[in-house]
Amino acid sequence: MDLLDRFAAGDLEAFEALFRQHQKEVYAWIVRIVRDSGIAEDLTVETFWRIYKYRARFDPAGNFRAWARRIATNVALDHLRHVRRETELSDDYPSATGGDPALRSELRGQIKQAFLELPAKYRLVATLALIEDQPYNDIAEAAGISAALVKIRVFRAVRILRKKLNSLGVEVSAK
Repeated sequence: MDLLDRFAAGDLEAFEALFRQHQKEVYAWIVRIVRDSGIAEDLTVETFWRIYKYRARFDPAGNFRAWARRIATNVALDHLRHVRRETELSDDYPSATGGDPALRSELRGQIKQAFLELPAKYRLVATLALIEDQPYNDIAEAAGISAALVKIRVFRAVRILRKKLNSLGVEVSAK
């Protein structure tokens, strides 16, 4: 009986082996979504708790990595739906405000606020597609939706962000 069969049958040692094999990858995936390492640690524990709880639903012939990523995505999405957090955006995006640090800081704050106001399902795909530069197919697999729906949600997220930023007086050009 291989590791996945033993896991699906409830073998705790098999679960522990899978935990050791996949813990870092699941954690890294959750950090990409929630943008906070402390919260990601808690959500990683929650993810593996759910993985063990729902082990009977896992098909040992299936892909454990994809199944774990999907559960991790759902855990992170639940978190995004229930908690408003500051999402850390990278400082390496091109500056449209020239060299003035005060203007860049203000713009960054406005972008963060607009991003935080996105509905969770849009924030999830926008974070993974626009900030983490993940392929749409990977996002779709992890979120349990089609790649076409990922594209639609990214498009809608960008439209919402553009509208919000324009209402704040930030000129956003469509590319």
